Amino acid sequence: MILSIAILLAGLVGLIWSADKFVYGAAAIARNFGLPPLIIGLTIVAMGSSAPEIMVAFTSAMDGNSNTAIGNALGSNITNIALVLGVTVLIQPLLVHSQLLKRELPILLVVTLIAAYILWDQFLTFAEGIVLITLFFSTIGGLCWLTLRDKKLKDPLLEEAQEDVPEGVSNRMATIWVVVGMIMLPVASHFVVEGASDIARYFGLSELVIGLTIIAIGTSLPELAASIASIKNNEHDLALGNVVGSNIFNILAVLAMPALINPGTFDQEAAGRDLYVVVGLTVLLFIMSWHLFGKRKITRVEGGILFGFFIAYQFLLFS
Repeated sequence: MILSIAILLAGLVGLIWSADKFVYGAAAIARNFGLPPLIIGLTIVAMGSSAPEIMVAFTSAMDGNSNTAIGNALGSNITNIALVLGVTVLIQPLLVHSQLLKRELPILLVVTLIAAYILWDQFLTFAEGIVLITLFFSTIGGLCWLTLRDKKLKDPLLEEAQEDVPEGVSNRMATIWVVVGMIMLPVASHFVVEGASDIARYFGLSELVIGLTIIAIGTSLPELAASIASIKNNEHDLALGNVVGSNIFNILAVLAMPALINPGTFDQEAAGRDLYVVVGLTVLLFIMSWHLFGKRKITRVEGGILFGFFIAYQFLLFS
């Protein structure tokens, strides 16, 4: 058991590190070839935080274990809203005034409802996977188009996102990091899935619960670190944007992996208990964040409510 835990932890560390290096190299290459930093920030850098979840879902689906993949997708969204955002707001209340976030929040709500419809019958089909991955690329393309159309508008989230794009990195070094990331990502994700599966068997837990808890929390650590760093730098919109963007990608890209690679039935709890929690927290986030005019402040009380939901959900899973 100690060995399985060590394998899981090593896999999570390797997964987060390799995803970061891959995104760093890919973003640097894109910048060196003249792609606008704005677009790089909205695509490559934004997708970087969901790279661990995507790789775990891909590896799990390839191993014929869709429950871990689905649990990771749903659990990561729950963790991002209830734990990551809850802890961040407890540290410092968030002021929301980004126009981009006002576009992304309704998108997150819509894609969550689409996921609820897809998962409702407890069966994932290949066609549903095609729909999800098509929506994934369409959403990215649509956001880029709208942003470029309104690029004269000063949006704090866009300015903060562009600052994360590396500059002054040679193509040689950037390529090295891309190659290292491409090699390490599948290796690390394999360790994560194997370690988690062994732990689940030892304690008699379902693969779904492991995906919802240990793997989801582990793969959400980049969002937690990024959000805390953003709030300390007074980048409020980026702190919330990390969560919203990651959740959109989790629904569309991560959930698409088991549907495309290993379609079929899955644990009924995912279509009931866990799906209700995801939808409920997404609606709650929308209510807390949305404001038609001026700024919207997410208070410490609201952060405490979110964190309380996370603790209660963990008790629900293990009780």
